[in-house]
Amino acid sequence: MQELLQHLQAQLSQQSYLEIVAVILALIYVYLAARQNIWCWPSALLSTAIYTYLFWEVTLPFHVVLNVYYMLMAIYGWRQWQGASSQALQVKSWSVQRHLLWIVLLVIGSLLLSTGASSVFDEQYLYLDAFITVFSVFTTVLVAHKVRENWLYWIVIDLVSAYLFFAKGLVLTSLLFMLYTFFAFYGYLQWGKNRSNSALSAAES
Repeated sequence: MQELLQHLQAQLSQQSYLEIVAVILALIYVYLAARQNIWCWPSALLSTAIYTYLFWEVTLPFHVVLNVYYMLMAIYGWRQWQGASSQALQVKSWSVQRHLLWIVLLVIGSLLLSTGASSVFDEQYLYLDAFITVFSVFTTVLVAHKVRENWLYWIVIDLVSAYLFFAKGLVLTSLLFMLYTFFAFYGYLQWGKNRSNSALSAAES
């Protein structure tokens, strides 16, 4: 326990101000997304822009590409939530069968990506890295379209990410993703309430 606390203290002392700002903005994004506040997308855009620079500085090219994608999705999500009309985009759910189909396709995609990358990178956690990337790309689209189950995907993604970052010695980032897991639970419950209220309003009108 003492060794872990010392590790945390050492990592805290090495944090850059940019990284601290990126983390704060990322937490603001998750909280606002759970509340269905459209200002979550500008927070996401700024956070991922900073992370794009930070990952480039530490030579993590795949994470750079993923965060560039997040930046584009922040713009897309903003426009999607605004909607083509004055009516707000409503929370929806997908069928279990539809989710299972996508999960199978995404797992196959993760395997193909990690297998292809294994010829270039000799990395013990390559499949987990591919799994996180593939599912994160897909789940971000679900957020933009307000599919409630996105939060269930994020719970799994965040837990796997927390394990991966901890295994890599990134203790602070691991703790951040554990915190994300609780926000994902919160988001799932909040979006469920919104969907119930929308259905009730539609029935009464």
